[in-house]
Amino acid sequence: MNMKSKITYIGLFICMALISSCSDFLEVENRNSVTDDVLWSEEQNADLFLNDMYNDLLPDANKVTQHLDQFSDNSDVGTNWMAGYANIGNAQITPENYPTGFSDVWDWEKAYKKIRKCNVFIKKVTESTLSDSYKQHRISEARFLRAFVYHWLWMTYGGVPLITVPLDNQNTDIPLENPRATAQETFDFIVSELGEVAPLLNETETGNNAGRATKGAALTLKGWCELYHASAQRNPANDIERWKTAAKTCKSVMEMGVYSLASDFDVLFMTNNNSESIFARQYGPDKGNNKEMHFGPPAIGSSRSGWGNFQPTQQLVDEFSMENGLPITDPASGYDPNNPYEGREKRFYATILYNGSKWRNEFEIMTQLGGNNSIDLGYSNDNTHTGYYARKRLNENKELSMFGNETSYENYMFFRYGEVLLNFAEAENEVNGPTKEVLDAINLVRTRNGNMPKVEDTFKSLNKESMREIIRRERRVELCFEDKRWWDIRRWEIADKLPDGSPGVMNVPLKGMLIEENNGTLTYTIVDVRDRKFLPKMYLMPLPQGAIDRNSVIAAQNGGVDNWVNGQNPGY
Repeated sequence: MNMKSKITYIGLFICMALISSCSDFLEVENRNSVTDDVLWSEEQNADLFLNDMYNDLLPDANKVTQHLDQFSDNSDVGTNWMAGYANIGNAQITPENYPTGFSDVWDWEKAYKKIRKCNVFIKKVTESTLSDSYKQHRISEARFLRAFVYHWLWMTYGGVPLITVPLDNQNTDIPLENPRATAQETFDFIVSELGEVAPLLNETETGNNAGRATKGAALTLKGWCELYHASAQRNPANDIERWKTAAKTCKSVMEMGVYSLASDFDVLFMTNNNSESIFARQYGPDKGNNKEMHFGPPAIGSSRSGWGNFQPTQQLVDEFSMENGLPITDPASGYDPNNPYEGREKRFYATILYNGSKWRNEFEIMTQLGGNNSIDLGYSNDNTHTGYYARKRLNENKELSMFGNETSYENYMFFRYGEVLLNFAEAENEVNGPTKEVLDAINLVRTRNGNMPKVEDTFKSLNKESMREIIRRERRVELCFEDKRWWDIRRWEIADKLPDGSPGVMNVPLKGMLIEENNGTLTYTIVDVRDRKFLPKMYLMPLPQGAIDRNSVIAAQNGGVDNWVNGQNPGY
């Protein structure tokens, strides 16, 4: 491309009002196009190109989450959204039919467009006359963002083409068709990039720069990838060194002294860039999201209505402990199946809308038969199919509307400190069992705001195996509706079958709670909502057939350590 040519970046100079709630550096003159010379010779213009890359991580006001819990055993999905989930939920996924529109994490084409933007930025800034300090810092941010996109691809597909320069059909020195790297090579690239850029990034970014990549964000992403790499799906031989590596990286984030847990879920999810937030998609006064529209209950009062698109399963509800810290299956817990929502831990009430819940402390949610949000087992309307709605992350001060009339401005957190503590606890437990360090980490999460007693005060006998189950339950409860469960059940390889050979969590029906009133008495019956099916091949998603058809190099890849067939993952 000639350096004098004119490049049009539609919306580039306005869209990154999305990156920060109040960012002076975004408030530049509104222009629709700019010459290449000007773009890469002025820091504020180059910044706008980079800011657009941050925006791309969740580019749409309707993509207020990656919707991954709805593919897991945590949630059913609203009736009007079912079609896009059926192929995965019923194990009918093929290279031609998976729903890219619901989640960018496995949208191959969008991912490589994002990667291309990163590569363009890195190349142009490297070749520019901008200051060395600017180059070092901003290129490190771009490398972080590129690694971030690659980590989605790696978890979804395994090995993928590693493209680190802009592809250009005018430059015959750079091949346009690139082979898949192996899953191991892809992982090595991601963690190498993150390890290199972490010390070059600032420890904190505040004020107008809030939301930019930091040292903690790079190390957190690195530690998460290492945890995934240590887990059963990528570590069948259970190489303990992988767990050690993950624990070490997570601990390095903890030792930074930058992050701490928010006092409660209200502060955590309603206060942007709080002490727990590590890396978040920023929303601001000029651009927000429609999460209340998507996930709020369909019938509140006489006119308020959301889509109810997160519908927690009974399996998830049952994982919330009692306030004494014991699981509901423990005879000493005090759980009463005839009064199932009494005496539960605080996170339950901050996360789940159940029969008798109050929205805004004003409007009662009635999911019992005949109630204003009566359970719909026939999938005929927008009401809950499980007897529950999600409360977590929703701003109850917003007016509910199916048409997004009122916008929310709370950030979407990709990573937070509570997850780092759980990541460390999991990895360290696999290395050394339930040491004091493991207990200290998980207890910080478990006892937040007086939620529950410490682990050791609740469970008197602990070993590596029992601690593993406690950690997994804590992850599921603490991180539900934050797009983590889908990855966890895949990396642990518990989706198709459990270690004892029984059906996996995705090969049993989703369950809900049917509540009926008879002569003033409520009866609670756990019911099957709908079947799910998960095949072993689905631990990796199929590459889109179009991506293979357009790349003869990938199409020719067979066998190898990843056992590809004509470039495709096994089984497809």
